[in-house]
Amino acid sequence: MDESVKKQIIDAQVNETTEGMIYRKLASLEKDPANKAVLEQIASEEDKHYKILQNFSGVSPKPNLSKVYWYVFCARTFGLTFAIKLMESGEKSASYKYGMYDIPEIKAFAQEEEIHEQRLIALINEERLSYMGSVVLGLNDALVEFTGALAGFTLALGDHRLIALTGSITGIAAALSMASSEYLSTKSEGGDSDKHPIKASVYTGVAYIITVIALVSPFIFCSNVIISLVIMLLAALFIIAIFNFYYSVAKGESFKKRFLEMAILSFSVAGVSFLIGYLLKLFTGIGT
Repeated sequence: MDESVKKQIIDAQVNETTEGMIYRKLASLEKDPANKAVLEQIASEEDKHYKILQNFSGVSPKPNLSKVYWYVFCARTFGLTFAIKLMESGEKSASYKYGMYDIPEIKAFAQEEEIHEQRLIALINEERLSYMGSVVLGLNDALVEFTGALAGFTLALGDHRLIALTGSITGIAAALSMASSEYLSTKSEGGDSDKHPIKASVYTGVAYIITVIALVSPFIFCSNVIISLVIMLLAALFIIAIFNFYYSVAKGESFKKRFLEMAILSFSVAGVSFLIGYLLKLFTGIGT
């Protein structure tokens, strides 16, 4: 066998045994019996692939433990669906690679990897994803409305402590308002929604308040309001990036499109609010 082909087969072995261990670890985290059974079955199939590949390579490579720990961390931190969706991209890659081999036993893996993908797509129904709409509502509103409010306060008020105080009061009041609106909205849907009104309101309110804390913090710790404004906008951009990465992976949507859409909207509102704050300060003379 050509050495380059043998190396590719060994790399594939490492991938199979690594993914087998990951699926087994994820199965140990899963409480739903049906989901657990599917994960364990996929893990056993990965082990089978490993043994078949071993017949051609003649070696027994160890799994990539750093990759195992990474996906277990993702599952514990961001949920099983997020970790599985990341794994799904790997399954697509493996399916493509196996289809290129001229060895019939290995080529058959391509079809099995496609079956893995289909199972994984329909596998998980996590509570946190059911309430993703509520989190989106809280984050979107906080980022768009609150970046704009703080930008306006920056020029209208001029004092970092006053901006932080006013922003905190405004943010907390807005978070409670949004949570109440989500509660009433979800409750009005009745049996048409699988969300519990109180849980939906909590997800919305918590997402809003976390965003408020992150955006107000620069004004608490930095006395220069312009520097605080820049840090606040960078923090908003970071939150947008992190959230949309999670959302795009979990929901299988485009990260770039959602990120740009949310960033442009938030920063446009902030720019308009900053201008309004400047004009109000100019015409009223308050804060000068």
